[in-house]
Amino acid sequence: MIRLLIADDFAIVREGLKRILARCEGFAEVDEASNGHEALEKARASRYDVILLDVDMPGLDGLSVLKQLKSEQPDVRVMGLSVHAEEEYGVRMLRAGAAGYLCKDRAVDELLEAVQRVAAGERYVTDRLAELLADGLCETSTTGPHAALTDREYQVLRGTGEGKSVTEIAAELYLSAKTISTYRTRILEKLGLHGNAELIKYCHENKIVS
Repeated sequence: MIRLLIADDFAIVREGLKRILARCEGFAEVDEASNGHEALEKARASRYDVILLDVDMPGLDGLSVLKQLKSEQPDVRVMGLSVHAEEEYGVRMLRAGAAGYLCKDRAVDELLEAVQRVAAGERYVTDRLAELLADGLCETSTTGPHAALTDREYQVLRGTGEGKSVTEIAAELYLSAKTISTYRTRILEKLGLHGNAELIKYCHENKIVS
């Protein structure tokens, strides 16, 4: 029997997933967390067979939660769940220790298969993500210069692309505005850009933000 934790900041997503799983055999318990901090607290208090983790939660995001969990519980089984394509976050989640990654637009049957395989100790990688890994895109910049950014730099880039101020990004990531400004400077240097306008344009051209 699978004990599952669903961590997502949208209540409708958590409820939808719980209803889907409630109709299926093999799930002993389905718990939920509405943000990264709650996910960490629950994962520390109870052992789950699989943690279904939304990548894009505000505040403590999925990548940060994953890295913290893996440092505390190396054997924890986490599957990333996101609206973002594999090119943007799938490889980053696997790098950080996730056992799988799935976009939210996938069919219910695929979600169930993924959870069951991860709970059984396997990895779940979509055909597209397997192709990216096989081509070595996780280690190169062939998806664009931003592929070489660190996870934190990438988060700051996305925030900037969404039009958020340094102060807003700092509040979301629980960092100082000065630290965010330092990251922004590094991003500009790595991407060869000048100023927020070019960063925002870059994000839209490379589909980092919609």
